[in-house]
Amino acid sequence: MVKELVSNLHEKKEKAKQMGGEEKVRRQHELGRYTARERIDKLVDEGTFFELGMLNHSEYPGAEHKSPADGLICGIGKVNGRPVVIQATDKTVFAGAEGQVFLRKLRKVREYAVKRGFPLIEFGEGGGLRMPDGMGSDGISQSLPTKEGLQQGRKIPFITAIVGDSFGGPTWSAVSSDFVVQVKGTCMAVGGPRMLEIATGEKITPEELGGWKLHSEVTGQVDAVVDNEDECIEKIKEFLAYMPLNATEEPPKRQTDDKPERRLEKVLNIVPTRRTRAYDMTKVIKLIVDDGKFFEMKPTFGRALITGLAHLNGRVVGILASQPMRNAGALGPDECDKAVDFICLCDSYHIPMIFLNDMPGFLIGSKGEQRKIPTKIMVWNQALAYSSVPKVTVIIRKSIGMAHANMCGPGMGGDFVFAWPTAEINFTDPEVGINVVYGNQLKEVDNQEEQRKELLKTWSLDSSPYKAAAKHLIDDVIDPRDTRKYLCEALDYACMKNGSKSERQLANWPTGF
Repeated sequence: MVKELVSNLHEKKEKAKQMGGEEKVRRQHELGRYTARERIDKLVDEGTFFELGMLNHSEYPGAEHKSPADGLICGIGKVNGRPVVIQATDKTVFAGAEGQVFLRKLRKVREYAVKRGFPLIEFGEGGGLRMPDGMGSDGISQSLPTKEGLQQGRKIPFITAIVGDSFGGPTWSAVSSDFVVQVKGTCMAVGGPRMLEIATGEKITPEELGGWKLHSEVTGQVDAVVDNEDECIEKIKEFLAYMPLNATEEPPKRQTDDKPERRLEKVLNIVPTRRTRAYDMTKVIKLIVDDGKFFEMKPTFGRALITGLAHLNGRVVGILASQPMRNAGALGPDECDKAVDFICLCDSYHIPMIFLNDMPGFLIGSKGEQRKIPTKIMVWNQALAYSSVPKVTVIIRKSIGMAHANMCGPGMGGDFVFAWPTAEINFTDPEVGINVVYGNQLKEVDNQEEQRKELLKTWSLDSSPYKAAAKHLIDDVIDPRDTRKYLCEALDYACMKNGSKSERQLANWPTGF
């Protein structure tokens, strides 16, 4: 009798592992996509996946035998030896739509991740409520987000991968996550094209509605874009390596043979002294950080600002840097949103921040005003003011106007502000300033160009870092080749008392602005 019961148990579990059946698995593979179980197997260390809820099925009458695991594969595993909680939507069961058991399991697994302090990883595909489960006053009332679920306060790193067309639930997860990676060829939106056409009459393709270009370049709702699922899984592993398991820990340190005092001899050839000449700031970043490894986030959104993760002498750091290759480094509304998002991430997970400044200020004009740039500038400043992780600033060339504050200039709570001798710090760009102050006077002289050059020399002296250094408004003017050495030493001292621990005042800030 017991053997029969045990045999029956194994049969049930084997059937659950078959997901939606051979035919639906084949269709998934024909689309060039993995199944939910294959994704988990490729992510976790071999033999470590501890599944929860395998014997779940839909509670809707008649659907019991068509809904293995109720379309959601959940459990705990290890990635490079570190524990994670994983939830993967199974597209072979009801096209990945969400039933009540699905949602109940989703909530309980997320609660467990927070309770035990394990990062949470979601593979999103399909989504949207199943009509029978969500209809009626009782159906919709038990299907919506809960107050408790929305008040997690960035206690654990939350990662969402959009690995197939994702509507409803996976989209809500993505825009609430700390890191989002989208596979090209997928769509992420509130509702799918078919629902839109029926509900509103709008006809649109999935790519136009929520494709990777829209989210990586226009909305900024994804942090990375990849060509395929294998790259997606590697990107998740790479991001995880920079993160603590939870908000009670500091990020893990990494062994490196890259000496903190290494001089940056090549940097003088990268950054031109002519203020109007552009250069690629990512080359400077890779020269500064350990082993030249830089994990950039949102690379095609708000391109005048670079954000990403790296190591300095083995310590995880977040880098915010101007990109003179884009609008000469001038910052717009998208850059503001990108900065706030990244500052909240770093401060919530105890990641010290490094600011590398070379920007002529903010992009002002009617388009910026229409997109509330004054508000966005001040929200950035507020986020910076509330952040309490160690912060170090290096002014490389231009640091002009309000942007001087936004990039953690004097008075913004940073531990140290250094400048290269090439730095220009001022209220406005010298060319603009001269036109405003001396424009009428220059019109009345014959030798306008000579007069302009003389005035520029004066403004250049006023903008030099030495006046601020003399009054101890900045901490030092440094040899560019010693930038890595200064940053490593500064972080060692800034982290000596409490490590890189922050007060986490930004942990409850919204995940979108």
